[in-house]
Amino acid sequence: MESVQATKQRFEIIGNDPGLNHAIEKAIRVAPTDISVLVTGESGVGKESIPRIIHSLSHRKHGKYIAVNCGAIPEGTIDSELFGHEKGAFTGATQTRSGYFEVADGGTIFLDEVGELPLTTQVRLLRVLENGEFIKVGSSKVQKTNVRIVAATNVKMFDAIKKGKFREDLYYRLSTVEVLLPPLRERKDDIHLLFRKFASDFALKYKMPSVKLTDDAVQLLQKYRWPGNIRQLRNIAEQISVIEQERIISAHTLKTYLPDNTNHLPAIVSEEKKANDFSNEREILYKVLFDMKNDLNDLKQLTLELMQSGNNEQVQTDNQNLINKIYGESPAQQDFEEEFEDKLEVLQIPEKNNSLIEEDKYAFAEEIEEEETLSLQEKEIELIKKSLERHNGKRKAAAEELGISERTLYRKIKQYDL
Repeated sequence: MESVQATKQRFEIIGNDPGLNHAIEKAIRVAPTDISVLVTGESGVGKESIPRIIHSLSHRKHGKYIAVNCGAIPEGTIDSELFGHEKGAFTGATQTRSGYFEVADGGTIFLDEVGELPLTTQVRLLRVLENGEFIKVGSSKVQKTNVRIVAATNVKMFDAIKKGKFREDLYYRLSTVEVLLPPLRERKDDIHLLFRKFASDFALKYKMPSVKLTDDAVQLLQKYRWPGNIRQLRNIAEQISVIEQERIISAHTLKTYLPDNTNHLPAIVSEEKKANDFSNEREILYKVLFDMKNDLNDLKQLTLELMQSGNNEQVQTDNQNLINKIYGESPAQQDFEEEFEDKLEVLQIPEKNNSLIEEDKYAFAEEIEEEETLSLQEKEIELIKKSLERHNGKRKAAAEELGISERTLYRKIKQYDL
């Protein structure tokens, strides 16, 4: 049996992390059998290496190896790609076509992103796993195939099963042996090794000296979470190799290439906290609502004072005093505050009366809005009438006194049929 170290050298796998070594060792042990294997891990961890190891160390190594990205094939054509179709089976099927399971007979098929398969295709795949049988699209003839299936996914399969997006029986058929590849953030000692390998490859590719990291840059590299894993690390190594003229890369320079993903850390929110947050938002909404009531009362008094004022000059001179008066402790305001406090007492009722609280609060809010809207409209009409009478119907002068444009005044005259 080939050793883990020899396998890593053969397939150019970099790293000495125990989790990585365990995954490779499991792949080596399962390779001589025909057991189905499911490779799991986050996107970008290098799951495609495991199927190649399994195929090359199996008795099928002289057969075909076909890698299929299930997520990249449209749902309408996935069955045809995997199982083939007969001529005339659908629009555009001008000739009979062999699918991957027919072509790879005696070899290995790697189904990448298997969690993206449609449910109808999952049923067909389950039949292949159980007895090696499949039917081409548009055919009634059952065909046999002898393929070894290795699948990979970055989807949380049990969540997909609960949501009805993946068949539970198919999951257990695929995951006879499960190989888990650890994310890059759990392989801290391997991160710098991988960066050096990528930097050397790109230096050779672009015919330039290889970039090197300072000690503080190496520390930053290891502390970063790498949500895109090895794929992201390789991408950043290439960017730095091509863009930076200085071949010694400091932490400050490296930081400019690392996207800030600190706000994307996972957080667990309890149901109790969600309920409390909702309750707090409701309290804030009530407060805003009653603050609006205060503002409408203030506007009502201000409008009344403006109506009682005989000329525009008087309005200007008394404006500041009027505002101070409105925002002071007026009897009307005190009456409202008492009513507001009475209404807020409803919020102290136990949770079981929440439905009554909601009805009472919103009914009270609607009553306030309707009353104040009608009152304000009546005052506005009366104010416009008096201003027009005072200026003998001259809209320009009336508009100046009211502090609005002549066009706005004309629109309101039409609106209120004055």
